Amino acid sequence: MTKAKRNNTIKRIVDASMTVLLLFLMAYQVTGEMVHEWLGMAMTALVIVHQILNRKWYGALLRGKYTVYRTVTTALNVLLMMSFLLTASCGMAMSGHAVPFLYGILPVSFARQMHLSMSHWSFVLMGLHLGIHIPVMTAGMKWNEKTKIALTGIFAVIGGIGSWLFMQSRIPDYLFFCVPFAFLDYEKAGGLVFLENLLMLSFWALIGTQAALICRNAAKKAETKKNLLIPMMIIMASVMIGIVLSLFFPSADKETSSGNTDWSAGSSETQEDAGTDSASVLFDPASVNDGFVRIESGSFLMDSPESENWLALHGLAHN
Repeated sequence: MTKAKRNNTIKRIVDASMTVLLLFLMAYQVTGEMVHEWLGMAMTALVIVHQILNRKWYGALLRGKYTVYRTVTTALNVLLMMSFLLTASCGMAMSGHAVPFLYGILPVSFARQMHLSMSHWSFVLMGLHLGIHIPVMTAGMKWNEKTKIALTGIFAVIGGIGSWLFMQSRIPDYLFFCVPFAFLDYEKAGGLVFLENLLMLSFWALIGTQAALICRNAAKKAETKKNLLIPMMIIMASVMIGIVLSLFFPSADKETSSGNTDWSAGSSETQEDAGTDSASVLFDPASVNDGFVRIESGSFLMDSPESENWLALHGLAHN
């Protein structure tokens, strides 16, 4: 094996390992806090190794001509590195197991929300990064047109399911700092968590792949260019599948709040069933054994003290 082939093999192994680790890191409710921290340290080490293996790429940043494809890939790589850096540094600032001596190097309240957002940005950017390199990795595969169309359709459907799960998981709220906490389902089977993460990653990989085809096509000569509408239609089809699934299977988070219950209607029905006079009997909601506990109206503050570690970030779960 030549040196070039050996280096490429090592790069592929590192890339595959980072992808697998990413899926585990996004499954906090399965791994738990301590394993999550050590996996984060492993990911940090692999990112460093990845940069060393690609050091020639950094040396060529200011050289050569920047095509549309090169510009997009360079911007994506820089953004991915920044998100990895912020995710790792903020995670270490809250560490209670792997590097506890670094706890508090950043304000915990800042690190908590920044880690939540940047970890999900890393997830999105990693999917785009994988996708944008797929055309290069599959360039040597000789597939006929029917096979290409069938595979494209399959991945469009898979991406559509991933886009639906992406919205169902409220990830856009995490990306744009809309919520300070992660809402995780600790009762969901571990295998299902990994599958959902893989499907969501596939959606962004699909977008990255089609974006790469558009960018690479822009550099071709007029007589060899392909129809740009095809990759755009594939992305739109995947998004539409996600929208349709959202309409048929809305998020469980949209359930009606018990605080909006019309007690007066319940009072009337109960009194009619009992054959009593509504003017002389008052209905007591607490008397109904419905499994709910009545809490008087008021206000409360929802937050965690600086002394708490990952509890505030990952302590809330769907039932």
